[in-house]
Amino acid sequence: MPINDTLARYSDLSFETAFAVYLLALVLFVAEFTAVRVRRTTSELVLAAATPSATPSEEPGRIVEPPRREWSDRLGRMGVSVLIVALILHVGSMVLRGLATARFPWGNMYEFVTVTCAIGVFAGLIVLRRPALRVLWTFALIPVLILLFVAGTVLYADAAPVVPALQSFWLPIHVSVVSVSSGVFLVSGVASTLFLLVLRGEKRPQTGWGRLAQRLPDARALDRLAYRTTIFAFPLFGAEVILGAIWAEASWGRFWGWDPKETVSFIAWVIYAAYLHARATAGWRETRAAWINIAGFVATLFNLFIINMVVSGLHSYAGLN
Repeated sequence: MPINDTLARYSDLSFETAFAVYLLALVLFVAEFTAVRVRRTTSELVLAAATPSATPSEEPGRIVEPPRREWSDRLGRMGVSVLIVALILHVGSMVLRGLATARFPWGNMYEFVTVTCAIGVFAGLIVLRRPALRVLWTFALIPVLILLFVAGTVLYADAAPVVPALQSFWLPIHVSVVSVSSGVFLVSGVASTLFLLVLRGEKRPQTGWGRLAQRLPDARALDRLAYRTTIFAFPLFGAEVILGAIWAEASWGRFWGWDPKETVSFIAWVIYAAYLHARATAGWRETRAAWINIAGFVATLFNLFIINMVVSGLHSYAGLN
């Protein structure tokens, strides 16, 4: 089927605009992060609880004005609004790419990374909706922008039909599950990284790391965020491995052949399983479990870039020019 070049150009324009709006959202979140009040230490909280409140008693007939919203909160709300606009443009670029090619828009690495980043942003809008966690966008958007920049430059591929091996009804099923799990794992990996940073900062509160950590949510909140997002993505990732095996049997006549892509996917699944086990094991549930979770995300990125771009195998469908 011929490619609609006009829709393809609009798709690229929408992608580039979305990238610029994401950058604007990041600037707003960075401004919010620098303006947010430093989180008080445990000793300060105990002292504040023991000190009587200095708030004057209410008088009959007195009009009490509601407290004004902090400047950091305003910046954060603007950042979320801009982020939603960027996500709409982002999704619009994928829809236009699909309409231009008359297929699902995840037939090469450019399209897959684009879809994965969009799902990661959507997942972040859900799990980071609380004001206390909103400051994490400062760090969550950085890997998204890096991945989108790589996708739009190094990985970019012109709109075209997919190779014959991918012309299967399994493509949207298998790749969509991979994209959802990978996008959620991105949020989980960022949360575990910041969890380790906060723990380090709490040990050295007077250092630069310590002052940075005091602007972030407490370590337990970050640990819970990493665990809950992994709990959601892990079964999807396992389903992706199973669905890939079924597709492999239909295409190549075998369920498993220890292809590099299959092998590293299985290794990443084992690492995430080890993280969930460590998270529930005394003595492992803090820093050790967080490092395992980060290792799982690194394995996922290795599987996406190194295996697709460097190692030759049956799954070499990067679509690079």
